[in-house]
Amino acid sequence: MGNYFQTVVDLDATHADAHALADSGLDWLVREGIVRAELTDCVLGAPSGHPPGPSWAKAVGQEDWEPSDGLRIETNRTVFNCGQGEPRFAVCPHCAGRADFCTDRLEEIEGAWEPFGEAISAWSDTGSAAVTCPRCRRPGDLTAWTWSDDYFAFGYLGFEFWDWPDFSPGFLEGLSRALGGHRTVLIEGKL
Repeated sequence: MGNYFQTVVDLDATHADAHALADSGLDWLVREGIVRAELTDCVLGAPSGHPPGPSWAKAVGQEDWEPSDGLRIETNRTVFNCGQGEPRFAVCPHCAGRADFCTDRLEEIEGAWEPFGEAISAWSDTGSAAVTCPRCRRPGDLTAWTWSDDYFAFGYLGFEFWDWPDFSPGFLEGLSRALGGHRTVLIEGKL
C-alpha cells in the first residue's frame, strides 16, 4: 500500500530566510486550525511533526478520508522529489525543448540522464548547478528546469504532509500568501 505525501516547496526561500518563513507558514497553518502547534510522532522518517488540526478539512479539495499523519517542515537545502519512479523528461528554461530520459516505450536513453544527475548532486552539495540543454546548447540553472509530473523541486523550505487527501487550490494559494507571496510548487509522491 505505502504512504503518500504532498510537499509544498517554497521556490523563493533562501537559506537565510527559510527558518523565518517556516515559522510564518506554521503560524498560519495553526491559526487556520489545519495543523496543531505541538509536536508528536506523526510523520514518516522523522522523530516528530505537527498532527492534523481540528479544521484540517479546510486544506483539502474533498474530505475523502481524515489524515492519518502530520506535517514535517524541512528548512535545509533539499532536492524534493516524488519518491517512486523516475522523471521521463525535463524542459529547458530557455527554449522549452524537452530533454527526454526515456523513449515512448519507457526504455532508458543512454547518457541522457548523466548531466542532470551530476547537476543534482552538485546543487545538493553547493546550492548551485547548471545543465546545458541538449537542444539549444545553452546552460540553464538547474532550479529553472521543469520536470515531468513535477518530479523535482529544489529549495530550502518544504512543508511535507503525510497521508492527507489532495489539497485544494485555495489552500495552496493561502499558504503561498503566508510565505510572503512566494512561488510554490506541489510535489506529490509515495513511498
